[in-house]
Amino acid sequence: MTAVNWILAIMAAAAVIGGVCSGRTQEVGQAALSRCGDAVALVISLTGAICLWSGLMEIAKQAGLTKKAAALFRPLIARLFPALQEDREAIALIAMNMSANLLGLGNAATPLGLAAIQRMSALPGGAASREMITLVVLNTCSIQLIPATTAALRLAAGSRSPMEILPAVLAASAVSLAAALGAVFACARLFPDRRER
Repeated sequence: MTAVNWILAIMAAAAVIGGVCSGRTQEVGQAALSRCGDAVALVISLTGAICLWSGLMEIAKQAGLTKKAAALFRPLIARLFPALQEDREAIALIAMNMSANLLGLGNAATPLGLAAIQRMSALPGGAASREMITLVVLNTCSIQLIPATTAALRLAAGSRSPMEILPAVLAASAVSLAAALGAVFACARLFPDRRER
């Protein structure tokens, strides 16, 4: 089991134990059964939005827009990923990953990020370790111009203006990304890789 699976299992066990200890086992059972339907409805509503944007990303790839995105992001990628400057495939994957994250498509960005990580892991001498960390940070704290997944969640919850959170999302994601990248570069200076020593 992964760490996330352990955390979820511990939370579920704690909820059941808490219900038993407080004598509210009936409420715990009712909540578990009633929320199953909500979970299925949420998955169905999210699937539509994710399929739409994933399809648009595939169309963009077939139309050559991803190559243009790679060219657009190349100066930024060259600064953030210095070991990948000559690897066009890795740069294209990272550019598509960044584009998906800008659109708020975390689920569409995940396979692109995994492909980029796999490409980086093929570099000789473990030279991609810092680049891998940077990519993970970019995925975790990416700026979202269009928070599509969050908007879909708000729409499913009955919001009349699901995109009204856009200014707050932009501000929060920009601050978190700046702080995370600052931490990455600070740690890179404080704890340089062995190959740089």
